[in-house]
Amino acid sequence: MEEKINSTEIPLSITDFGEEFVWGVATAVFQTEGAYKKDGKGYSIWDIFSNEKGNIYQNHTARESCDFYHKYKEDILLMKSMNLKNFRFSLSWSRILLNGIGEINHNGIDFYNDVINFCLESGITPWVTLYHWDLPHSLELQGGWTNRKILHWFSQYVKVCASHFGDRVKHWMILNEPMVFTGGGYFLGVHAPGKKGIKQFLPAVHHAQLSQAIGARILRKEVNNAQIGTTYSCSQITPKNQSKRNAKAAIRVDALLNRLFIEPVLGLGYPSEDLPILKKLKPYILSGDMERSTFDFDFIGIQNYTREVVGHSYFVPYLRAKIIKATKRNVATTLMDWEVYPASIYEMIKKFNSYRKIPRLIITENGAAFKDEPIDGEVNDTNRKLFLQHYIQHVLKAKQEGLNIGGYFVWTFTDNFEWAEGYYPRFGLVHVDFKSQKRTLKSSGKWYRDFLGKKV
Repeated sequence: MEEKINSTEIPLSITDFGEEFVWGVATAVFQTEGAYKKDGKGYSIWDIFSNEKGNIYQNHTARESCDFYHKYKEDILLMKSMNLKNFRFSLSWSRILLNGIGEINHNGIDFYNDVINFCLESGITPWVTLYHWDLPHSLELQGGWTNRKILHWFSQYVKVCASHFGDRVKHWMILNEPMVFTGGGYFLGVHAPGKKGIKQFLPAVHHAQLSQAIGARILRKEVNNAQIGTTYSCSQITPKNQSKRNAKAAIRVDALLNRLFIEPVLGLGYPSEDLPILKKLKPYILSGDMERSTFDFDFIGIQNYTREVVGHSYFVPYLRAKIIKATKRNVATTLMDWEVYPASIYEMIKKFNSYRKIPRLIITENGAAFKDEPIDGEVNDTNRKLFLQHYIQHVLKAKQEGLNIGGYFVWTFTDNFEWAEGYYPRFGLVHVDFKSQKRTLKSSGKWYRDFLGKKV
């Protein structure tokens, strides 16, 4: 249940962040694009998963979603009117390569060229995510991320993207939240492809880890002057009290949710001492793999929405810890049952800064879902506006303390298909009527527009 958040408005000035600080919005192709079979696009694992009854809230599908495929010019022009200079979006692997490997779908290439070119014509810099969870279904039939062959499949996909878009796209992200797509899709089964169990999860983790570095090295070789990053979900982890058992449970959860993918990149290996189940990765790690997992990224995207409070639990296998739901803690929440806790974004910037070799950090996602409804043609989403102000204030706090933080992207531009939750939670700065496809700029979007426009 959504609760009223802190109602104190925060006066913010964009000039406090400096001219080099990057501001933008973020989206994902499967959540917005629609046109799921148009112009030669193949099925992705999310096409299959969302079309199976019972997987998605009220059996919603993303067959049309926001119809960005046909409305991209309208949306990009709206971004321009909102003073947005940076647009993070992803590419659909299954729209670019027929069957995920081999033959190129030139209709897909043409579409993304059109989007990229129109962004640039509109004065908006494209920030492209190569993989935002929508693996081609044809590759999943061969094991998907559990099959080591994905290192070759992903390499081919990255090379195609680099060769067709790298002359104009200079800001790249390899993977979006690998912990979420491996955990949700290959352990819990609540996301596509719906697989469950530790024997699915562990190889998926290791192959995603390797692919992240392999893809980055391809871009470094193929794209001149590329700024290459990758993105990680992260949440502040707090024990429910200071008992030794709960403190150790928090360390295990932190190792899983926050450290699993960043530490191998930095040459620190998997955090198996704090999360012993990771020692079972050994059969999947071939000679030289951990060296191949490292890469000197130009930036790391961190994506924070909330914090988690955890306690020890004998009944949760492998982790021996349980997240205590926000609604049981009498705290302000969003529609996702995530605690509104602005200090978490500061704490995560601080945590990632504690790594010795960390590159520039950028908040590549932050935002909130609330139940937004138009009234007389207006969407007054005061809670979201306040949420953004309070979180951005903590980003500024980190910057003023000298921590390494160089940008902030709101999740998300338009309301969209929110994975297993369907269209119920709305994260957008722009309201979408999914029947008429009408866009309405919310009060949060107007605030962000005015905030970005006040440069002096």
